[in-house]
Amino acid sequence: LNGEIVPESEGKVSIRDRGFVYGDAVFDTTRTFGGRIFKLQQHLDRLFDSLKYMRIDPGMSKERITDLTMQVLDANLPLLDDGDDYWVTQRFTRGVPRADGPPEPTMIIECTPLPFDARARYYRDGLPVITPSVKRTPPEAMSPRAKMHNYINTVLADLEVKGQNPDAW
Repeated sequence: LNGEIVPESEGKVSIRDRGFVYGDAVFDTTRTFGGRIFKLQQHLDRLFDSLKYMRIDPGMSKERITDLTMQVLDANLPLLDDGDDYWVTQRFTRGVPRADGPPEPTMIIECTPLPFDARARYYRDGLPVITPSVKRTPPEAMSPRAKMHNYINTVLADLEVKGQNPDAW
């Protein structure tokens, strides 16, 4: 969190952070294979494209974010069971508004275990799919190439689908 490794339970983001209040944030996610991160530089290139689109200055270089990402991953790898892997995500919000100038961005780098056990049955048995009535934001309104925290329509779509079949996607 903001350059420091802290346990998830101690990570704190202000209730006034624009990422929380407005969804004013970007992210990118890659994963590990056998504990090794996959195409980190390409994912960070996309993260920086999203930051530029949203006009968020991360306040640090891509090299610094690479180093911090690897530190977070290295700190979390001992927590994985054999055969498990992580999603590794970098998130930047515009930060907390300040009276004396622009906000400083909030940065979160996190590792989340991949849900292999929960999804194994979909590989074995197939995946039930339902097309919901909720639409995505059209590309005329917002670029689908930028990875932003604009997923409320997918949350609503998923709720609609789960209301019809709890196992469906």
